[in-house]
Amino acid sequence: MPRVVVGGTFECLHDGHRKLLRKAFELADSGEVDIGLTSNEMANQRPRKIPDYSIRKEKVIQYIQQIAEGQKYTIVELNDSFGKTLAKNYDYIVVSPETYSVALKINKLRAEKNMKDIEIVKIDYVLAEDQMRISSTRIVLGEIDIHGHLKN
Repeated sequence: MPRVVVGGTFECLHDGHRKLLRKAFELADSGEVDIGLTSNEMANQRPRKIPDYSIRKEKVIQYIQQIAEGQKYTIVELNDSFGKTLAKNYDYIVVSPETYSVALKINKLRAEKNMKDIEIVKIDYVLAEDQMRISSTRIVLGEIDIHGHLKN
């Protein structure tokens, strides 16, 4: 049974985030998915106000219920970039191009601890109607909605 890990802030739970989560559950099949959700402390190191952890967690749970009813998953609070990946064995880590370097660092640190690598599954960015990537920043600025539709 595959064990999959994925992480993020999931500020606006846009189509890029949804793609990451779908891929994690697809890879897990009948296995387990651990979802690392950035803590308020980490999230609020950004220049803008991020919604509270409990709000972001509820939106992730609601989405999972739509795509993966009955599959095993755990949501863990992330207080650093690595979560449980340096202590727990996983088969896959699902990342975006933005977080790919973190996955490489995780495998480097795991190797130093004589742990096996986690297979990195990199998902491409989801593009908005203007062919630029969907991002929480663009959504918050009012350029696009969570599906990448232009708002101007």
